[in-house]
Amino acid sequence: MYDLIVIGSGPAGEKGAAQAAYFGKSVALIEREPVVGGACVNTGTIPSKTLRESALHLSGFRQRGFREGSIDLTVNAITVADFMYRKDRVVAHEWKRIEDNLRRHKVDRYEGSARFVSPTRVAITNAIGEEVIDGGVILIATGSSPHRPDHVPFDGEVICDSDTILGIGRIPAKLAVVGAGIIGVEYASIFAALGVEVHLIDGRTSLLPNIDREIVRILLGEFQNRLGITMHLGQDVASIERYGQQASLTLADGECMVVDNVLYAAGRSSNVEGLNLDGAGVATAARGLITVNENYQTSVPNIYAAGDVIGFPALASTSMEQARVAMVHAFNLKYKMHVAPILPYAIYTIPEVATVGLNEDDCHKKGTPFAVGRAFYRDNARGEIIGDLKGLIKLVFDPESLCLLGVHIIGESASEMLHIGMMVMQFGGTINAFIDCVFNFPTLSEAYKYAAYDGLGARMRT
Repeated sequence: MYDLIVIGSGPAGEKGAAQAAYFGKSVALIEREPVVGGACVNTGTIPSKTLRESALHLSGFRQRGFREGSIDLTVNAITVADFMYRKDRVVAHEWKRIEDNLRRHKVDRYEGSARFVSPTRVAITNAIGEEVIDGGVILIATGSSPHRPDHVPFDGEVICDSDTILGIGRIPAKLAVVGAGIIGVEYASIFAALGVEVHLIDGRTSLLPNIDREIVRILLGEFQNRLGITMHLGQDVASIERYGQQASLTLADGECMVVDNVLYAAGRSSNVEGLNLDGAGVATAARGLITVNENYQTSVPNIYAAGDVIGFPALASTSMEQARVAMVHAFNLKYKMHVAPILPYAIYTIPEVATVGLNEDDCHKKGTPFAVGRAFYRDNARGEIIGDLKGLIKLVFDPESLCLLGVHIIGESASEMLHIGMMVMQFGGTINAFIDCVFNFPTLSEAYKYAAYDGLGARMRT
């Protein structure tokens, strides 16, 4: 009898197991795959971000400003093995790190598919057979997989989802990305940076509707003008068919295109198939999302769920925290009682985008008074040195109290830079925090100070 059974070894599963074990609980972790890490390590976050770094270096994109116009990348000279080499090494390192973490916390590992026998009993099925283990608390952390609509003829070679695109046998000359959500725009920019002809298709008329519109306009300009991505917004795909080693797409307006590969990025669905949640009494919603309360309890009090399997925000960072909070509640540990109310988001496109808090549209919708301060990388010494002239830090703040309401960044190191503003927000700070600070010079971080000055100046002029 274990104190805790964890199903899934992704970010939520690993951290939830470690949190409970740290406080002396006996923990079993079940993983159906032969390797740990879930989608985050094996097919999602880690591989895609590592590939992004490889694309930046292989393409010479980071050398902009040094040899502008002189970079001639021939994608045919780069093999998939070249492109994936660093990714494979990073993933292997993550496997070892997670295994070491679980071993250090004395978590018992079980390989196989999990199925609820009762709210406290879980059957594990593998090649050897089936065994049943008991647990007082159970954490479901099975993650999600790419949603695969029935009308799309996925084959994993030519017509791919975000998992199988990593296993293609060649770098395509021409790629169609269907779906301009976060996954779609990230992969579109990665392949475009390598010189692939990329067509980005989406039925919506704008990119990333939850991101600050000014930031999105800059991103769209970089996609079209620097990366050469062809946009097909406001266009649904009528049909996709494979012909030999290529695919043919017909758009709703009748336009046809033939491409070497299709990446169909249509969102994700929870990995709950085979768990027998109904038998355990666990309630679910659309696409298998498990319903939880503020403590990440399901409809069955001793069963918790965290991470992608419960839906939004479906980020590795929040998944870890959800699982920790769930275990603190489950065992009454009086430790980490809630997930931070301010959550950072990063989109690892080229260029990078990061955001936290309210944007201008949010303020308009809420009727919240606001002012804006901006600092462009082109006016920053480090920005000029690295040649990132389109980068921008944008501060949204209360015009009376100067309290920082939101930070929105596009450009080099945006995901890292965002945390400076987030910490000010976390402690209820104002934009004076940036003015009062001394920043290293030359750094991109120094742009925070000048964005704050710009905000004060704009406020005085109104």
